[in-house]
Parts: sequence; C-alpha cells; structure tokens
Amino acid sequence: MTDVAEVRHPVPVLVRRLDIAAKVLLVLMLGTALAFPELGNLEEKGAVARAIAYPALAFTVPVVWHVWWRERASFPWLADLLITITCFTDILGNRIDLYDQVVWFDDWMHFMNTGMLAAAAILLTLPRSASFGATIERALAFGATAAIGWELAEYFAFISRSAERHSAYTDTLGDLTLGLLGCVVAAVAIHAAWRRGRLRTAAPQLETSPVEQPIPLVE
Repeated sequence: MTDVAEVRHPVPVLVRRLDIAAKVLLVLMLGTALAFPELGNLEEKGAVARAIAYPALAFTVPVVWHVWWRERASFPWLADLLITITCFTDILGNRIDLYDQVVWFDDWMHFMNTGMLAAAAILLTLPRSASFGATIERALAFGATAAIGWELAEYFAFISRSAERHSAYTDTLGDLTLGLLGCVVAAVAIHAAWRRGRLRTAAPQLETSPVEQPIPLVE
C-alpha cells in the first residue's frame, strides 16, 4: 500500500529508476569482476571484499526500512540512491579503468563518495528543522568515521601487500582531507535545500502524535 506522505509528495520517478538500476548494475558488475577479475580491473584490489561489502551496504536501507519503518514512513529513495551510487561508481570506475587512466579520479571519488554517504546519513537521521551547526556536526561525525573505516579496509584488503604501501601515508592524509571537504559541501547543500522547502520526502521522518504514537510525517 502506498504511504500517505509519498502520495502527498511523490518521489521523482527518475530517483527511483536510478536507484533500482544502480543496484542491478552493481550486482552484475560485481559478479563479472569475481568471475573475470582482469575484466573488472580489480586484480589485487580486494575484489572479494568489495563483492561482500558493497551489496551489504547498498541493501542496508531497504532491509532496515522493511523491518522497522515500512508501516510508519515512505521509502527514503534519495538517501538509498546516494548510498548505492557510492558503491556503483567505485566498481564502474575500476571497470573502465579510470583509477589508473585519470590521475585525479581517485581524489574525486573520495570527495564525492564520502560527501554522498554523509548526505545520506543526514537525510536519514536529522529532521529538516535541524540547525546548520547540527547538520555540519552530523556530516563530519559520520563522514570522518566512514573515511577512516574505508582507509583501514583499503589498507588491509590490498594496499598492505602492494608496492603502494610505501606512499600510503601521504595518500591517506589526502584522501581523508578530501572526504571531510565532501562532507562539509554535502551538509551545506542539504541545509540550503531544507531552507528552500526542498527534499520533503527524502527520508522517512516521523512525528509524534499527542498520545506519543509515531505516525508518518505529512506536510
């Protein structure tokens, strides 16, 4: 059954289609990369780790929504798309060899993907009435944690066994800095959109009724 808030403020069809398409293509590309690592340019780049972690991350929001939010709020399509895109673009970038062919592509990915994950976290955990300071704080708290977690996973998955480990420290500092900058940009953009009355159905935000029972937010 369609949620009341979703009917009142329908999610753009393009967002839904992009989200579904990104998930399907992600699974297909990961399957191809596992079967033919040289085709996906993921040899010695943690292909198995990516094949496990990326689908788990991409399907976390649908699972959580189905188990806990389904009866109370509409599906957060935009936040889910932002999370899925971070996984999809990494695999796509490796598939068409952009990491090796374009010198700035890795930096761009750290900036954009950390920012998109932070944006998703903001949309999923903060109300639109949140202050600018609270929005920046949430973005940096989540983004810094995500960026550090990625660097640790990247190191243990493949860098520790490659020639890149000798220059990894400098690269890691640059990646963390770019990731934090991406988080700040994401926070500023989302807060500005909220102030303009946009992103009204971007997340499953709930209100409490006079008898303290959670109900879907309808504006």
